[in-house]
Amino acid sequence: MAAQLGDVELVTVDSMQVYRGMDVGTAKPSATERAEAPHHLLDLADPSEDFSVARFQAAAHEAFGAIEARGHRALLVGGTGLYVRAVVDRLTVPGEWPDLRAELDAEAAATGTEGLHRRLAAADPPAAARIDPSNRRRLVRALEVTLGSGRPFSSFGPGLDVYPAARFRMAGVWLPRAVVAARIEARYERQLAAGFVEEVRALARRPLSRTARQALGYRELLAHLDGRVSVEEAMIAAVRRTREFARRQRMWFRRDPRITWMGAESEPFAVLPALLGNWTR
Repeated sequence: MAAQLGDVELVTVDSMQVYRGMDVGTAKPSATERAEAPHHLLDLADPSEDFSVARFQAAAHEAFGAIEARGHRALLVGGTGLYVRAVVDRLTVPGEWPDLRAELDAEAAATGTEGLHRRLAAADPPAAARIDPSNRRRLVRALEVTLGSGRPFSSFGPGLDVYPAARFRMAGVWLPRAVVAARIEARYERQLAAGFVEEVRALARRPLSRTARQALGYRELLAHLDGRVSVEEAMIAAVRRTREFARRQRMWFRRDPRITWMGAESEPFAVLPALLGNWTR
């Protein structure tokens, strides 16, 4: 693959690969893979930090400037939808209101997320429609911005339902749903064999941000290490949550008319020749 990339440098758009020490569970590129081709936006923060979209956006544009200064081209890879939009469409990232966020977070911890979702639905229906009612972190953030700024969370930037012309050419890989489900389960099996439990155990010895704690697989294995579930039960829950995430991720990107989709029967790298031949010239 590295030989095919030529002057292309990889920019990873993944909200959890930014964390140092979260390697196995995020399927972070290995040292060998990083040596074969330049990778950017990995290991930017300690897991104790609540990493933000604004911070990622700034780091991404700094990386783009350095890549272009070398006469190279950036190839964005990854699937954190909001991060992709923040970078591609230069979304205006709203400010932060920590005291308000703490109040909302305490409310969610005490009474659950349903009340927060109802409040958001009343104040900002478009935002509420896009956020899973159980996603505490995103609900708190949306309400924090809506209440703190006096503007609906969904109103920032061009709006997530608007797709302006972009300077990036965008492509997506489409796999059959049954294949995606099987790949998710097989990936967790590989990660367990590669030391995922041990990685989470090491992370649990130090403070972890609420963002890092919610990462797919990490939340479930933290519950296992707390003695609440067996490792088998943790993995069943992780597989289920990851499949739900993949479904939402697919719906998110399918709405974007700028994306050209490339289908593969079982192996996503099968589209690589077409991607590099048609999209990096």
